[in-house]
Amino acid sequence: MAEAKENVELKTQLHCWLEQHREAGIELLQQMVRLPSTQGNEQSVQLLVAEQLRELGMDVQVWEPDGEALSAHSYFYSPRTQFAGSPNVVGVRQGTGGGRSLLLNGHVDVVPAGSLAQWEHDPFSGAVVDGKLYGRGATDMKGGNAALLLALQAVQGIGLKLRGDVIFQSVIEEESGGAGTLAAILQGYKAEAALIPEPTNLRIFPKQQGSMWFRIEVKGRSAHGGTRYEGVSAIEKSMIVLSHLQELEAQRNLRVTDPLYAGNPIPIPINIGVIEGGSWPSSVPDVVKLEGRMGVAPEEKLDDAKREMQKWLALLPGKDSWFASHPPELTWFGARWVPGSVDASHPFMDVLMAQYREVSGREPVIEASPWGTDGGLLTVLADTPCVVFGPGVTQVAHYPNEYIVLDDVFQAAEIIALTLLHWCGWDRMEA
Repeated sequence: MAEAKENVELKTQLHCWLEQHREAGIELLQQMVRLPSTQGNEQSVQLLVAEQLRELGMDVQVWEPDGEALSAHSYFYSPRTQFAGSPNVVGVRQGTGGGRSLLLNGHVDVVPAGSLAQWEHDPFSGAVVDGKLYGRGATDMKGGNAALLLALQAVQGIGLKLRGDVIFQSVIEEESGGAGTLAAILQGYKAEAALIPEPTNLRIFPKQQGSMWFRIEVKGRSAHGGTRYEGVSAIEKSMIVLSHLQELEAQRNLRVTDPLYAGNPIPIPINIGVIEGGSWPSSVPDVVKLEGRMGVAPEEKLDDAKREMQKWLALLPGKDSWFASHPPELTWFGARWVPGSVDASHPFMDVLMAQYREVSGREPVIEASPWGTDGGLLTVLADTPCVVFGPGVTQVAHYPNEYIVLDDVFQAAEIIALTLLHWCGWDRMEA
């Protein structure tokens, strides 16, 4: 009874603090959104985050990742290897002792705004209308980052200090493959659990799909269009390859029986996003390039998925004898996101779910993420089990008129603050 009463009191205190500081929290998120942190332009928002962490009394490290050192790592991907003007920020608060450590990770990089004609408000205005804050990155994922900062501020604001260590990572490059988080991992940061507040619409994702980009070159034989029967159309052969890939997708998804994917019609898709072929209307095309994304199951290894696709393509001669002497060429290029899986019975899940119930009065929705995050890197490479939970919905991320519901930001902050207390442990500050 005493423990339940204490938890109610903590929730009430945190809720009141967040309500009292609501305008300041909104202004902080507006400041973040007004700084257009597209790739190569992250420094201003990172300096803002660093200042927030210093005001919380955290030990702060700001550094520009070493692209050459990162490029030697097997998990590295980025379209660039120079990160001047694009720093990572990490703040660390040592606990008083006797508690569990928690790593909080959020990315500040945002995708370009696209056509301004499609926006009702300037994409970097941070305009607040009807309880929503608009702007590129509001949902993906500065709203989640603001929720983390508000949670830390609220815990300190009601006079509590944590027993376990807290590591706050504000990283770059998530949108391009995770080089910022990889750089932070290589600095040695790890904890007993991690939380990333990507926009899950306040659902809890203990598992994250991985993905990889691939390219397939389908070969034909050129000829004049007037005698096309003397050539072999790479476009027509590519249709066979596409159908073959759809069969692979179906087979791979039949193996996915995890109930966390129950509501997902295609848990690990194979998507073709680019088709290029032919150079002249009156010529038979001799090569077609297919580029796509291969989804990877949370418990699957990237290399195993690669081998499965290679073996599947080797079966094409059974569909068309042309492929026996002209096999498609498969290459892996560009971005990749490492899959991650945390057992739904992990103690951190228990704590997060309990605090969700406490604040919302509802049962949490537990699902597997349909997209990749930096969580896989933390789980696999940093040995830090990572769960994804945050405000915002993916259906507006990367879209014109991106927005976040402010009530969700503050509810997420309250849940995260209580999770910090119950995971890390806490003591009252001395007067």
